[in-house]
Amino acid sequence: MQLLKDVNVDWIGRKRLWLSLSVLLIAASLTTLYLKGGPRYGIDFRGGTLVYVKFKDSPDLGRIRSALSEQGLSGSTIQRYDVPERNEVIIGLGQREGEVGTDTDAGRVLILEGLQSTFGSSAGQEGKIDLNNAAPDELEGRLSGVAGLASLLESDESPAFKTPGELARAVTDYRARNGGIIGAFQDLESVEGMSPSLLAAVREQAYLGDFAVFQTEFVGPKVGRRLQRQAINATLYALLGMLVYIAFRFKGTVYGAAAVVAVFHDVVITLGFFSAADRELSIPVVAALLTLVGYSMNDTIVVFDRIRENLRLRRRESISSIVNRSINQTLSRTLLTSGSTFLTVLSLYYFGGQVINGFAFCLVVGVAVGTYSSIGVASQLLVIWHDFQARRKAMARPARA
Repeated sequence: MQLLKDVNVDWIGRKRLWLSLSVLLIAASLTTLYLKGGPRYGIDFRGGTLVYVKFKDSPDLGRIRSALSEQGLSGSTIQRYDVPERNEVIIGLGQREGEVGTDTDAGRVLILEGLQSTFGSSAGQEGKIDLNNAAPDELEGRLSGVAGLASLLESDESPAFKTPGELARAVTDYRARNGGIIGAFQDLESVEGMSPSLLAAVREQAYLGDFAVFQTEFVGPKVGRRLQRQAINATLYALLGMLVYIAFRFKGTVYGAAAVVAVFHDVVITLGFFSAADRELSIPVVAALLTLVGYSMNDTIVVFDRIRENLRLRRRESISSIVNRSINQTLSRTLLTSGSTFLTVLSLYYFGGQVINGFAFCLVVGVAVGTYSSIGVASQLLVIWHDFQARRKAMARPARA
């Protein structure tokens, strides 16, 4: 399918415009990164605690942020998780200065205290535990102190449970199977073997909070720094491998160098957009950057392949004319491929949810910049190099004469 026919745009004639635009974007990106002290690394890279929280009702992120700020956790990151109907949020607490070890409890406790100050439902429930956040052992300890529960468990009225521990595990297992949070005590009536007397014993020792912490993850600072090095190395190795491949494929290092410079240009500008938007650099974002490297390189190779073909067929034409012709001939393919890819990643950005939002944002910016760079950077550098070589040869002839 050919979207455009008989295109005759003088791309090379405007090389000063394209290169000036690229220099301006790179300068703006580097300035933004410098002013913000480099990329804003996510917990994956800087270390810290990730706490996954489920709410009974749709969470108000503003209230959550205020609640954590009151506890001195103003640097926490908060984002929706999974589908909105599940009312789940990820709270990230970065590794703080002076903290050591790999214990997830410290960060979890701080976040839990912050949330309970605003979302806690413990009014009038003094002395009770929050059933939505209680561990099986904690609930077992409380139930063990209930007067008459031991004899009740030994009676025929409770054939399913013989110890407070079995009862506690049945309640927490039910909680885990049903989304990690219990909405009402009546819901526990569906637990097999749960009698009214046992349910009354549970209610005597516990209340139902409005949220539940259902998962906690910890990344140590050493692991974070190692991940930073691995991410940088992965990008550099990808660029080096592509440089070698293109130099071999096109029998000239100038093609590989121009393509790598264009890809490096894309990565720097994309990181600049990330910094300007105050977004975190995480493992999924690094995956998006590597995807961008491959996508941009592929787009550049398509143009270079047509340039190489036209160089063989039109030996008497100038390099500027050949590159212009090649870009115009591949423009229809570029627009179709890049356009469909851009619409796809744009849909992911708007409808994919918070979990992949950073990944999609990176590709939205990267696809646009990568498509531009294959025409406005890589091809222009190729022409500049050929013109430089031609001038060198022209200057060398009189000297030999």
